[in-house]
Amino acid sequence: MEEKIIYEYCLLRYVADIEREEFVNVGLMMMSKRYRWMRCELHIDEERISAMFRNKDIERLRLQLSVFTRNDVPFPDLTVEERYRWLAAVKSAIIQTSPSHPGLLIHPSPVSRKDAADALDEKFNSLFRRLIL
Repeated sequence: MEEKIIYEYCLLRYVADIEREEFVNVGLMMMSKRYRWMRCELHIDEERISAMFRNKDIERLRLQLSVFTRNDVPFPDLTVEERYRWLAAVKSAIIQTSPSHPGLLIHPSPVSRKDAADALDEKFNSLFRRLIL
């Protein structure tokens, strides 16, 4: 019997000038509610950002992105899904998120939490390479 592993992901975007709405993808955040799994990774390509934006502020970007990877979140009692929703909420700032995209992994047999986490990590790595690097 196969098992379905449902997940959601969104891209983190650097928008140097909000009015122009031009952006560079700088991170990926992914979550699975059922398996209480969430992961976020960042990649700041300074060369690409410099080529696109004259008025860049890399230090400000690093500071604002740190909220996505810190363990000391403002609301530590939030569930994985609540934390993902809070971080992925639409904002008008230099860091914005894409719409959340659903995904589905089919595992050939019932999975433990560790098996699910391994499958989700593998999918995350694949998406990160394809969408961010």
